[in-house]
Order: sequence, then C-alpha cells, then structure tokens
Amino acid sequence: MTVEPIVLPRSISARVKAIPASGIRKYFDLVSTIPDVISLGVGEPDFSTPSQIATAVTSSLARANYQTTHYTSNYGLLSLRQALSRHLHSLYNVPYDPASELLITVGVSEGLDIALRALLDPGDEVIIPEPSYVSYVPCTILAGGVPVMVPTRELNNFEPQPQDIQAAISPRTKAILLGYPNNPTGAVASRQTLQAIVDLAVAHNLFLISDEIYDRLVYRHRHVCVASLSGARDRTILLGGFSKAYAMTGWRIGYAAAPTEILEAMMKVHQYVIMCAPTVAQVAAEEALASGERDVRLMVEEYDRRRNVIVQGLNAIGLHCFEPQGAFYVFPDITSTGLNAEEFAERLLQEEHVLVVPGSAFGPAGAGHVRCSYATALPQLEEALQRMRRFVERTRQ
Repeated sequence: MTVEPIVLPRSISARVKAIPASGIRKYFDLVSTIPDVISLGVGEPDFSTPSQIATAVTSSLARANYQTTHYTSNYGLLSLRQALSRHLHSLYNVPYDPASELLITVGVSEGLDIALRALLDPGDEVIIPEPSYVSYVPCTILAGGVPVMVPTRELNNFEPQPQDIQAAISPRTKAILLGYPNNPTGAVASRQTLQAIVDLAVAHNLFLISDEIYDRLVYRHRHVCVASLSGARDRTILLGGFSKAYAMTGWRIGYAAAPTEILEAMMKVHQYVIMCAPTVAQVAAEEALASGERDVRLMVEEYDRRRNVIVQGLNAIGLHCFEPQGAFYVFPDITSTGLNAEEFAERLLQEEHVLVVPGSAFGPAGAGHVRCSYATALPQLEEALQRMRRFVERTRQ
C-alpha cells in the first residue's frame, strides 16, 4: 500500500519559522552521547528543594486537602499572594495589593510571555540590553514586537549604559526589558544606573519589564528592585519566582507584580492559556516564603564560595573573567585561545567532557565568551577547571 505524504493546508507561522532553536539546546543534546561529562551549562541549582517545602505539599495531599487538588483563582491562591505581598514589602519596601496587583504564574517564563503579549501591538519595539536570557528576543517576536538590542560591554562589567538605551529609543519604543542580576553574565546593575533608566522610561512614557528571578542571589551587594525606584512602580511589571533562590525549578512557579490595569491585561492572557498555576506548586511556594529563608542564606553562602573558586581558577588558566556579583554564572573571555565561542564549547565538550554554553547564544554581544554555571558541586567545579586548563594549554601550543 502506498502511503501518500501529508500535505499541510498552509504553511506554519512565518513568525515561528523565523525564530531559531535555542542556542543552548544542541549542547544539552550532545551531553547524552558523551560519558563522564561535567556540566557547567545548566542554569539550575544543584540543591534539592528544602525538605520542609516538599513535606508541606505531601502533608496537604495526605489530608486530601480540597485546596491542594483543585483549581485556584486565576490570580493564584490568595494566601500565597498575601504572603508574597508581605515578602516584597519587607525586602524592597514596595507595596502590592494581593487582591489585584499580584498574579501567580507558571515560572517567570510565563510571566515574561504574558507581559509582552499584554503590552505589545504589532511593530512595537522593546529595548533589550544584551547579552540577555535566550527567551527575551523570541518572546518579543512571538508577541508581535520588534526587539532592539543594546550591547553591554565587559569594560563596564556588562552593566547597561543609560546613554546607549537613550540612543535606542524611537517613536515605536513601547518598553525596556531588564534582567538583573543577569543571565548569562552575572552582572548586577547599580541603583544609579537603574534609576537613570527609569528616568528615561518616565521621560519617554515607556513601560519597564524587570525580570528579577535572581534577586536573592547577590554577593556583597544589596539587590535593587526596579519597582522600588522613584517613578518606576506605576509603569513596571516586576517578574520573580521561586526556581533559583529556593531550588524549585521543577515546581514551575513564579509571579508578576504590577499596577491593577496592567495586571488585569496580563491575567486575561493567563486565564485563557493557563487557567491557573499548578495548585501543589502554589502550596509549596507559600511554604517557601514561610520557612525557606535559612535555606536561601545557606545556598547563597555556598554559591559565593564556588564563585570565588571558579573566578580565580579561570583567571589562573588565562581565561580573563570579571567578577560577577549576582546569579550563579561566570562569563569568561576565551578569545586568547584563538577559538570562537562555538568552537571552544564544542571542542571542550568533545575533548575534555566539560559542558559550557557559547556566549553568542545570548546575543551578538556575547561573542568571544562562554557561560559557565557554578550551580555545581565544588569537587566537580575543581575537576572541570583542571580539564579546562589542559584544553586551553593545548589550544596555545
């Protein structure tokens, strides 16, 4: 019997076809084919979710708690939103009404998607400092927007420069999208810099979207919440979550905080595509806010110890690395090897079984760098540095 080929009635979306696959994905696919790999590629804590958080969920399920096994409000559990409101006010002195200004999302990823879809009309421009997280550009395009990239430079520790953002503003600009502490560079933006960017948003009547998923992972600094700055709150969508600070990536739970009118627009998208974030994950998040602070402090202390080891180790190898002040990434310059970022990452993986991610996966400004995650146990980090030393020495012979 002859099987006729399937002929689609029309082509799939040109917008989707135009978006390349993630520049990170192929390296993760390669890992499964290579034994003894040390991965410095995954942006995920190597810690388990604190036990009391998981216990709170299993206890609720064991009691056949109705709340744990059914839908919540589209906005999320009110008790979680109330706890989150107290949390943000305590940390950053930013007040949010739990009834109308907080929305529980399926991670920051969903929060970013619905924020862009709620704000953008076709052709609206979004200014994005880069290197930037891999989702920022595709999500902007999928929402019908036009990403306008503003390079940051190692000379400025990858901190965005307000004058560069000013130069990128056009009559089509709708929003500025910030992600600090930064993935992939580990950069932290100062209060002065962020206030200058907020002032630009006020002067040009722009929205601000601030992805602050790494807000608790800062070293020798205090995190500056964009929404806390003068003039920012009424035009800012603050995105955050539980994945990084509480080691809860698999729970897929985040939040958006914004003035009522903006949040209501986001909720319209959320209610039709998601309904509500998973209820068990919301129960876990509420417990994290109630009892997870000690665990956060201990994990940050360990990340800081690893940060010092990997920064010193990379510089000793001859891969210049500025000192990141946030998140759990370093972003060394590998141009001294004579390789570009893709060649470096592929050869390092094949020859020494160490996974890093080319900086170019995060935008053109990442060229000549690779991202290394230190959310990896210290003995593995030390072994990875030894393997990288061997590799670098070979490239220079």
